[in-house]
Amino acid sequence: MEAVRVGILADPAAPTEIARRLTDLSPFDGTEWDITVVSEPFTTGSEDVETAVGRLQQQARERTWDLVVGLTELPLPDSEGGYLLAQTDSTQRAAVLSLPALGGFRLHTRARHAVHSLVSEMADPDRNGERHVTIPHRRGHWRLLKGMVRANRPWLLVPGMKSALVAALATGAVATINSTVWVLAASLSWWRLVIATVVSIALVVAWLTIDGELWDHPDDDSAQARSRSRLYNASTVATLLAGVLICYVALFVVNLAWALFILDPDVMGGYVSTPLGYGDMFVLAWFVASAATVGGGLGSGLETDEAIRAAAYSKREQERRDRLA
Repeated sequence: MEAVRVGILADPAAPTEIARRLTDLSPFDGTEWDITVVSEPFTTGSEDVETAVGRLQQQARERTWDLVVGLTELPLPDSEGGYLLAQTDSTQRAAVLSLPALGGFRLHTRARHAVHSLVSEMADPDRNGERHVTIPHRRGHWRLLKGMVRANRPWLLVPGMKSALVAALATGAVATINSTVWVLAASLSWWRLVIATVVSIALVVAWLTIDGELWDHPDDDSAQARSRSRLYNASTVATLLAGVLICYVALFVVNLAWALFILDPDVMGGYVSTPLGYGDMFVLAWFVASAATVGGGLGSGLETDEAIRAAAYSKREQERRDRLA
């Protein structure tokens, strides 16, 4: 029996990486799938699923594929205000899968199972018509948001903030050996330190959003456009929070190691007129991390790094549209 020619058309970056791990998929009925992966930004807007399916069908005709599956990192809204996991057109043998709708964990495994199911369904001659696979409104939306944050890869914000990190490390190194900072740190209660942490991280996130022009605005006044913007902005803020928190923890660890290496609690206690121990080094490093985060993040310029811009879905979608144009 001749092998079924299957095309997987994937958006660039993470969807392409996932697609390339799916070339060994095989059916359970003894037939064979000849799978080809193509990386191309086939999505022009998450609000238009039919356009995405149409582009998949066009690619299938041009490349003589028997059926095609599109992998996108964009959310796919349906007509009822919810979001789709997948849309299948068995008649045209084309399907599109939204990877963020699979959630933020075990993405490769879930994508593998989903693609296998879609291909098996379209390859079955007894199945015809379109099918929409929606996600639950509340629990599904949280899973979708987690999937979008994972697709943004917040850990990649760290190299994109290297100037701010260098400035923060320098600020922290100087502040750690300042006796005035010792006095301030010794006088702060734990709840003040918590507030300082929250405020410092929030300020840097706000600065990144403003400086990078990452806030998405609706294209029009429709409910669908407003819902999409809210989702995009929520994923952007969550991604930036995760990335800045990673930087904050790294800064705290470095400051703590630096304080333990160069400072003597007895000497510090003499300046603040209070007996201090090594546990107070923890408080000092905590306070310095908050101060250095604000001073370094807001007092230095940020690189025009793709990692910063990639934190916003709207920026990546605009780039897709520009490439397709």
